[in-house]
Amino acid sequence: MADETNHNQAGEVAPSTVDKQAPSVAEEHAPSTDSPEATDIPTANTPDPKAANPEDNPNAAKPAAVPPKREKPAAAKAATAEKATDATAEKPAAAAKAAKKEKAPSVEDKPFVEFIEQDYLPALQKAIAQQGVQDLQVSFAKQKVPITGFESAEECWQIIGSWSEIGKRQFNLYFPEEDIQGKKGFSCNEGKNPSTLESFLIDERKITLDLLVYGLVQRLGGQKWLGRN
Repeated sequence: MADETNHNQAGEVAPSTVDKQAPSVAEEHAPSTDSPEATDIPTANTPDPKAANPEDNPNAAKPAAVPPKREKPAAAKAATAEKATDATAEKPAAAAKAAKKEKAPSVEDKPFVEFIEQDYLPALQKAIAQQGVQDLQVSFAKQKVPITGFESAEECWQIIGSWSEIGKRQFNLYFPEEDIQGKKGFSCNEGKNPSTLESFLIDERKITLDLLVYGLVQRLGGQKWLGRN
């Protein structure tokens, strides 16, 4: 059996491990001649992957994938829908509550005749009775003004009150405009027709039921017709 020839003895230089491996490494990383292909061999001319355009350079960094938006669970959707329904239902309830808080129409807003007959006459009779007058007779009528000089004047609504105490006492409260907020007049007499027509509550901006009652009671008191007078 022949001995293996020693390269050093034969004067030849044995190839190094690097030389043996170089062709395979080069072939592995060498680009194909058929089509362009990127390699992973680092080079000083390679641009920054982050700055490169992915369409032109395969080595460009790809943008990070955005995770898909997570949908709300069915329970969360149901809770949101329930809140919306509750908010919608609360609106009519709030409107109804606000309507209840609105101030009710006052008695003074009633039609003139209705206000006098239903509210003013009963309140006036009660107030005068509390002053000691027991036989007060009160009526409400549209007629001529019983004062000398007003014979040609048109009829107007009047409240006529009378009672017998040291002779017959009578007062008239006039509403020529058929409106408690309009002009008003007053006259009084004892056993004969009145001779003077006075203005009544002319300085008041707004007339109320209480003010009408109070004003007439005060005027009769000033005539000394109430109480012990």
